[in-house]
Amino acid sequence: MSTIEKAIAKIGHQGAGASGTRGTPTGTPVSTTQAADPGRVLHHLALDRLRAQGLLTPDAKRSQLAEEYRLIKRPLLMNVDKRGADVVNNANLMMVTSALPGEGKTFSAINLAMSIAMERDRTVLLVDGDVAKPTAAKRLGIEAELGLTDLLDGSCDSVADVLVHTDIPNIRILPAGRRHERATELLASERMSMVMAELSTRYSDRLVIFDSPPLLLASESAVLAEMMGQIVMVVAAEQTGQHAVNEGLARLGEDKVVGLLLNKYRPGLGNRFGTGYRYGDGYGYGYGYAPTADEPVTQPGA
Repeated sequence: MSTIEKAIAKIGHQGAGASGTRGTPTGTPVSTTQAADPGRVLHHLALDRLRAQGLLTPDAKRSQLAEEYRLIKRPLLMNVDKRGADVVNNANLMMVTSALPGEGKTFSAINLAMSIAMERDRTVLLVDGDVAKPTAAKRLGIEAELGLTDLLDGSCDSVADVLVHTDIPNIRILPAGRRHERATELLASERMSMVMAELSTRYSDRLVIFDSPPLLLASESAVLAEMMGQIVMVVAAEQTGQHAVNEGLARLGEDKVVGLLLNKYRPGLGNRFGTGYRYGDGYGYGYGYAPTADEPVTQPGA
């Protein structure tokens, strides 16, 4: 069996199927749109900039990338609605991770958040949980100084102090915050448990997506995994080794609902993985994973 086949086989057994000024980003363009809250400034997400990075945008209605993420998000949403293959506690808390850097976890986390935000009855909070090497917020053009770590160490009093509202109505961003030498302990703290409870229960239509550190390089990822209802593990085609896949899955624990997402898929590689039928130009999927569109080779993946 190939690397991906073995990883999928293992997953198959699990059924994988009001903002304050302190949270306002600096050094980035913002819209002065007041929306429903006259005191709220919305951060402008430059869609042209996102498209240039190969990222999904709300106006990409029938693109190949949009279609692929529709496939990826559907079983996750079904689990949230208690209609999926698994009975999942805290199913609206999701973590996107990978075994090693460069495999596309941040690319995938942002695209998944964008795709879910296109749903008519869902809102998304994207959390930059890679506190040692934060990337997600920066790729969206957000240069906020404060974020999750500041909330956890008491530098900020509430989620509202660090939450970034965007001009895409259904998306909010929680940046990683300032670096902290005890980030793992902060994530494992009682304060974190309280924050997670607030994030997951305050709004019934909200899904919380964490961009996690790589599983094999940072202890924070295992701590985050314990709190998640669903985990998406990104596997890079022709890059992620079998040992890395197996060790990464082992660190998630046997009781977790995990889905594999095959990233950086290239036309002509489908038969080597033996993962199902192919439809159209470079398009493939099978039970246990759904591939993303081709991520540019030069695109940073972590």
